[in-house]
Amino acid sequence: MQKALVSVTGKDKPGIIAKVSTALFEMNINVLEISQTILDGYFTMLMIVDMTDASVAFSTVSEKLSVVGEELGEVINIQRADIFDAMHRI
Repeated sequence: MQKALVSVTGKDKPGIIAKVSTALFEMNINVLEISQTILDGYFTMLMIVDMTDASVAFSTVSEKLSVVGEELGEVINIQRADIFDAMHRI
């Protein structure tokens, strides 16, 4: 399984989860876990996704999520879980 972490931050507004989830669906990426919260009007979400069957390359996923972020006025980042894990090993 090829896991990745998707983070979304910005001002809260309707449709954020729907737009991000739809973009992932269109690239055949499965959402495994999701956590979201709103703090003082700011939206923050972390998703763990499975990219094993993704229909596009990781760089394309990153680009497409950035475009969705721009449309929403949010910041969307994606990072491979294996790289994240390696960065946080002692």
